[in-house]
Amino acid sequence: METYSPGFQGRARTLQERLPPGQYPTESFPVLSAGPTPQVPLESWTFTVSDETGRGLSWSWEEMMALPQESPTADIHCVTRWSKFDTTWVGVSLDVFLGALLDGRETAAEFVLARSYDGYTTNLPLRDVTGGRAWLAHTFDGQPLAPDHGGPARLVIPHLYFWKSAKWVRELRLTVRDQPGFWETAGYHDYGDPWREQRHQGD
Repeated sequence: METYSPGFQGRARTLQERLPPGQYPTESFPVLSAGPTPQVPLESWTFTVSDETGRGLSWSWEEMMALPQESPTADIHCVTRWSKFDTTWVGVSLDVFLGALLDGRETAAEFVLARSYDGYTTNLPLRDVTGGRAWLAHTFDGQPLAPDHGGPARLVIPHLYFWKSAKWVRELRLTVRDQPGFWETAGYHDYGDPWREQRHQGD
């Protein structure tokens, strides 16, 4: 099991060193959502990835669970200023899904748009969801992911503010151009690096 923390240079970092500017640590896991919590039955759940041409692949719950599973441990940081250290997850690296979609082909896409079962969207650079930096997670702290926290499955992209880790995710679509999502069109930062305090446009 690996711990993903920015700036690790070969020695154990103190909790204060792991805390981005403007954040405070918490033991709780606050629930923040843009709307009502959707209830997604596992028998009808699917996850789809598609490229910029519209070509796509989909996985059922059973098919997703049969893929190679990883167990990342990561600090997470919310734009509302709380941080939670050493969160533990189980899920599938997004590299697995994107690798199956592209199957060695080149893509002109530089971005992805994540879409959730409740209609929520968020945009990300493609490089930030590849290279072992992002997961589709279905388990948190040893238990199935609760609906309030994005269950049955959500994105986990710990190096960015946590609004980028879309809850109840159902689709990743590769795009050639950046397409701002729900909070980005409302004035939140397009990228959202907690270490640069990129909370709002212009930060």
